[in-house]
Amino acid sequence: MKHFQDEWIEEWCNANGWTELFQAQANNYWAFPPGAVIPEPIPTKILKLIKAQKGLTADEQYWCALAILFALVGGGITLWSANPLPLVLAFAFAAVTVAQLEVEFI
Repeated sequence: MKHFQDEWIEEWCNANGWTELFQAQANNYWAFPPGAVIPEPIPTKILKLIKAQKGLTADEQYWCALAILFALVGGGITLWSANPLPLVLAFAFAAVTVAQLEVEFI
């Protein structure tokens, strides 16, 4: 799941003089700081600040909406069939989705 949009990071880099942005791994962005000859990772506190300001990406919004839809459908099927298994499966899907929303910084 993509937790940052490249445009968000590029916008910060352009505003702060960092150049030649590239993504080394998931959620691990590198660029050249002003006046530097070796690229450095974008600081974690900056990434956290960007995430707090910008919110969820389109990918994250999609998965959240899908988890909510599954919960509603699972609840409806559970009420209709008097069988708890659809609701349990919807809960499991939502639990995995919420776990994937956690941003891990390397």
